[in-house]
Amino acid sequence: MGAFFITADSADQFFKKLDSIEKAIKALPVSASETWLDNEQALKELKVSKRTLQNWRDSGIIAFSQIGHKIYYRQSDIDVMLLKHYNQSFKPP
Repeated sequence: MGAFFITADSADQFFKKLDSIEKAIKALPVSASETWLDNEQALKELKVSKRTLQNWRDSGIIAFSQIGHKIYYRQSDIDVMLLKHYNQSFKPP
């Protein structure tokens, strides 16, 4: 596989388009059929402590909704958070 180079302008245009796509996706309305998880379900799925999940909420790592003292998470927000923090191993050829 050969190497390729891009100019700084091309990279800048690419990242601007990527940002606009991200904004458009975030602006999409939430479906009524969206799966919502309560705090306990999210803890089990993510396999983290209550304190870790609270830290993630406080620091804005994960989105949530709160009604009274009950906290809910959209399954899609959890999936996005996991993908955003995904680190793929790099193995040089």
